[in-house]
Amino acid sequence: MTAPVVAARGLRRDYEVRCGVSREPARLTAVGGLSFRVEAGRTLAVVGESGCGKSTLARMVALIEKPSAGTLELVGTDAVNAAGAAQHALRKTVQMVFQNPYSSLNPRKKIGAILEAPLAINTTLAPGKREERARAMLAKVGLRPEQYERYPHMFSGGQRQRIAIARALMLEPALVVADEPVSALDVSVQAQVLNLLADLQGELGVAYLFISHDLAVVRYIAHDVLVMYVGLAMEQGPKERVFAHPLHPYTQALLASTPALDGVCKKRNVLAGELPSPLHPPAGCVFSTRCPHAVARCHSERPLLRPLEGREVACHFAEKIAYSGPAGNAGDALH
Repeated sequence: MTAPVVAARGLRRDYEVRCGVSREPARLTAVGGLSFRVEAGRTLAVVGESGCGKSTLARMVALIEKPSAGTLELVGTDAVNAAGAAQHALRKTVQMVFQNPYSSLNPRKKIGAILEAPLAINTTLAPGKREERARAMLAKVGLRPEQYERYPHMFSGGQRQRIAIARALMLEPALVVADEPVSALDVSVQAQVLNLLADLQGELGVAYLFISHDLAVVRYIAHDVLVMYVGLAMEQGPKERVFAHPLHPYTQALLASTPALDGVCKKRNVLAGELPSPLHPPAGCVFSTRCPHAVARCHSERPLLRPLEGREVACHFAEKIAYSGPAGNAGDALH
């Protein structure tokens, strides 16, 4: 088996939160113990509603935040305990593309200077060599040579995101963490940026950790999918299996809420309620407060991820629910 670019096991991130002036700090678990791996040339998409912990996971993998527990390896090196020169070397192997292309680029610097900055900070290349590599990368993302001397405000949102992608690739990283990289763009521009990411992956062999709430985007770009809910994995596995036959009721609900592109009307499975507070998650399955199939066991016993039909799923009754349909009756499915 090929060694993964990134491998996480039991990755967790807790925060201390004060809910009042005199109260003791409470513990908020943003990511509750995730395990996954991403190989070179492949994309793992992390999906879920806002507040489920996707961006916290992205920051940990990008080495912006340190995990509270668990292990994280990048290119075979322990990224949690690395320090000094080892940590500096690791930071060059993972780069990040942020959500908003209008705020992620320094408005006071020309595009050429923005692209050269990672090389100036992390390498000993001469100025001429830095410019040569930056201009080559600018061409690789589909921008013209004369745009090298322009400022960010002179570009559209899609062009700015191309520049952000070019900057992320300047150090030839093994992994790019893309946190909602197309959500701020028009649909037609989204397709162009996604095609660019796919082309660059095919050419460079870079791995992507792709954070998104848009399942249509995920279906296009991903090889594997990790579905998150309140900091935990509900279902994870190959994209084809998850999309063709989702086993977890939350995955079913997410897919049922995605507009169909083939003109075929689908029965909507609208989830009642909202995400539970990560300060006070449900005692059993974290999805039990919104799941139409929940029974007493779901409210008291938390299901663990287990292998089923070529992926992993955290549901006590996944076998029965999966074949009852997204709007199936809980009693019919479980009895």
